[in-house]
Amino acid sequence: MLFLLTGEVQIGKTRWLESLVTELADRGVPCAGVLAPGRWVPSEGEHADENGYEKLGIDNVLLPDGERISFARRGDLARADGTFDEESQAAKAELAWHIDDEAIARVNAHFDELAVRASVAVPTDAKSHSGRSAEGAESKDPSRAPGLLIVDELGRLEIWRGGGLTSAMALLAQGPTAAFPHALAVVRDYLLDDAEILLAEAWPDHCRISPDDTGRAVILSACEFGA
Repeated sequence: MLFLLTGEVQIGKTRWLESLVTELADRGVPCAGVLAPGRWVPSEGEHADENGYEKLGIDNVLLPDGERISFARRGDLARADGTFDEESQAAKAELAWHIDDEAIARVNAHFDELAVRASVAVPTDAKSHSGRSAEGAESKDPSRAPGLLIVDELGRLEIWRGGGLTSAMALLAQGPTAAFPHALAVVRDYLLDDAEILLAEAWPDHCRISPDDTGRAVILSACEFGA
């Protein structure tokens, strides 16, 4: 199943995902891919939200190991400090966030590594719910257990321009695998229809969810692999 997580800007989708990843880990379900938490500071300026915080940038946390890299910076700040690259994918797409092409390459390399894992994973029909092999031996490598693939997020670069996280899109295009029977992608509401069209052949079973208790219950139920 492919879950498309959507909702209004800054409603806590990534925080909700972070909590979900922790809960799945407690249940023995590994998560791999990328989370995109924002970098916030207290502020009383024009960019402050209603809680008095201003978003300066976006990091990427590479799962499962947790490596954290700087991924994007607000466009006006990048221009002010001289880091804005007019030739970057983000600049050419006129995004509000300036995404460093080297950061995109690093995240793509991570998804390439996950694709290798997907190609060598133990088939799900060779394992029971307890993590034992068909012969009854205990699995020695929990990282090869079936898990949830997470892409936070698919935006205009990926959906409309065929750029950005191309390796994440390529891995999603494989559909369900032994390593990743399920996947979750964060997609803005105005891109949802196009995202579904792009991924419908690979994931005929897909649904839209919100970052709430209902969405959490749907994923937890699906991740009882083989149930």
